[in-house]
Amino acid sequence: MARKGKDITLKSGDGADILCYHAKAEGESKGGLVLIMEIFGVTAHIKDLCDDYAARGYDVLSPQLYDRQVKDFQATYSQEDIQESLKLRADNSYENTVLDVQMCIDKLHADGAKKVFITGYCYGGSVSWVAACRAKGLDAASCYYGGAIKQFIDESPKCPTICHFGEKDHSIPMEDVREIEKAHPEVKVYVYDADHGFNSDRRNNYDKAAAELALKRTLALFEGA
Repeated sequence: MARKGKDITLKSGDGADILCYHAKAEGESKGGLVLIMEIFGVTAHIKDLCDDYAARGYDVLSPQLYDRQVKDFQATYSQEDIQESLKLRADNSYENTVLDVQMCIDKLHADGAKKVFITGYCYGGSVSWVAACRAKGLDAASCYYGGAIKQFIDESPKCPTICHFGEKDHSIPMEDVREIEKAHPEVKVYVYDADHGFNSDRRNNYDKAAAELALKRTLALFEGA
């Protein structure tokens, strides 16, 4: 299947050149969307998600968050690649990720988007939460299984935000999920009978029913914002 988008380079707030996958909305635009990668980079899977949102009417940008370290990093799910991905994540500050999200928000607004949303998966779920708390110009955020959200539990989203977690996800204890829920009653927290990474059809943990329900809730959030 041919790609609907293309790679473009944008300049982040600190002057860094960041590669982004850009998929333009099909038909009448419903707004802009910043789609944040897992730890593995802007892979074929992430580009598929971008293309799917573009087909649903969103103008999508997905930034390569590791571009300051390694240009256009894309990893597999091998143990070696997972370790390299985790190292890159650890060495990349959330301040940098917010700069890159803001860069994408500003680009989408400049291109005519009246509203801009954000979603992200795993690492991207945590980045989406922090961006919802710190970035300017977001209208809604949908955060998928962000393990680091608890680290930023004292920060509050500035736009309507929902979170998705898997009940079988051993990397994010339910105690953490309940703490987030308690600290932020304004945030709708959804828990699925699924494991970590349930949205990715490239992984063994893929759960079609959970992924479809989470997408339905995400689209409802965006369309109602």
